[in-house]
Amino acid sequence: MHSHLLWLGLFADSFGFESMFMQFWRIREKILNINESTTGNRVIVSVNAIGGVRRDLNPEQQRWILSELSEVEKMIKTLEAPLFEDYTVKKRTVGKGILSAEKAMELGTVGPTLRGSGIAQDMRSLGYAAFAELDFSPVTQPNGDCWSRCKVRFLESLQSIDLIRQAVTRLPNGEISAKFKGRPDGEIVSRVEQPRGEVFYYIKAKGDKYLDRLRIRTPTFANIPALLTMLPGMYLSDVPVIVLSIDPCISCTER
Repeated sequence: MHSHLLWLGLFADSFGFESMFMQFWRIREKILNINESTTGNRVIVSVNAIGGVRRDLNPEQQRWILSELSEVEKMIKTLEAPLFEDYTVKKRTVGKGILSAEKAMELGTVGPTLRGSGIAQDMRSLGYAAFAELDFSPVTQPNGDCWSRCKVRFLESLQSIDLIRQAVTRLPNGEISAKFKGRPDGEIVSRVEQPRGEVFYYIKAKGDKYLDRLRIRTPTFANIPALLTMLPGMYLSDVPVIVLSIDPCISCTER
């Protein structure tokens, strides 16, 4: 959620809507406060451990999270009309940087960039972690332009609230971390959905304390080729909007 809200603010900034940029980041602060109170940090969390988490959410924290999310939901919805119905915003986003469904598949795009072209592919549909127990379906938009990619991430922000509500009401009692021993031996591929799309991990180990191989493919790496289809023929003023529509993170890609 914090990634989507951060991006929505930056996207608004790309076409000069400074007040909307500030509003999205104001909402994001509530999410960062929840992160800090429950995971140990605002962005880079420290509560995760191999086999589970370091501490549990107590009932008071769960009630507080649900209360804060109700407020966040109201705040996000107040920005829906100005973001998607404003004449100026539509002029800067509708029909800009079009990526057809066929081209999106051919170029191997992922995440909101792919779903904004109408392809309902989301790694969470694989049912990893708790997603098999949650009511979930991918958010898509059909037109493949900047407006559609923005709409996907906006709706996914609201969908995230619904998923969190489901998860909190279904939290089981019992141990919060599985016991483990020994060192990994073998290889594994993991495909997980990040805010920008699918991240691909390949790990190979041979039973000692050093990994034999580790490879990571981030969603930005998968989405950059799509810019070669989106950008030709556009005005220079459209370039920041189109580039930001894939939410590029070059530092992630350089891994």
